[in-house]
Amino acid sequence: MLSLTHKNVLITGGVGILGKVFVKAFLDQGANVAILDIDSVKISDFVNELKLQYSSERKIIGLKCDVTNENEVANVVSTVVKEFGRIDILHNNAVSKSSNLDKFFDPFEEFELSTWKEIMSVNIDGMFLMAKYVGKHMVEKKIKGSIIQTSSIYGLYAPDQRIYEGSNYLGRPINTPAVYSASKAAVIGLTKYLSSYWGAVGIRVNTLTPGGIESGQNETFIKNYSARVPMNRMGKADELVGALLYLASDASSYVTGQNIVVDGGLSVW
Repeated sequence: MLSLTHKNVLITGGVGILGKVFVKAFLDQGANVAILDIDSVKISDFVNELKLQYSSERKIIGLKCDVTNENEVANVVSTVVKEFGRIDILHNNAVSKSSNLDKFFDPFEEFELSTWKEIMSVNIDGMFLMAKYVGKHMVEKKIKGSIIQTSSIYGLYAPDQRIYEGSNYLGRPINTPAVYSASKAAVIGLTKYLSSYWGAVGIRVNTLTPGGIESGQNETFIKNYSARVPMNRMGKADELVGALLYLASDASSYVTGQNIVVDGGLSVW
């Protein structure tokens, strides 16, 4: 039931830490995959890597796309439809920590509006635009598709500020800024709205919400975060794959408007 053979997937943020794992998961289940991201060099390198690994029977294309630019979104969706014939699955996965990582970690009292808007433009505006154009395609072609939108545990719950003392990410002190929580909460709200809006035509819209995933944090952060989790550890990217494939495939044919949380139990406390 998890097979995606003959299905066509469009994924945004496809060369990110999670994105690469998700792309390979779709390919492993037999899908054709269009990989969208902002970095054309990384896209090209990743696509070349994948074509060596996977059968030529599967189509793999990589396209540069700024999901905050409506013209680019419209054009890239049109391109994918021309290449694949149709889009069955949209994984709205792109996310931004802004072009200035130091500004991203500024305290709330000093957080700049320009940084707030930059992050919101990707994390929620980009999801709106991708859902708008892919959803329109699905409606017009009467495709009973699946749209999956990646949120975060901090779209559900506020971060415990105590875990950040002595914590670093890629060599700099970190926190979870308010804009990240607000944007990821908005993803869940958009999912609920769209699931109701398109439910009658058979388009399912669900959220995948990861808990903390190891991705370059220092040992202090990993220890502090893990102490808050019933399973006493952070997650790994491939532990999200089962939930992703469930939502993408016919195994979840009667599931829409839901938020599947994969967090090691953090949200029970």
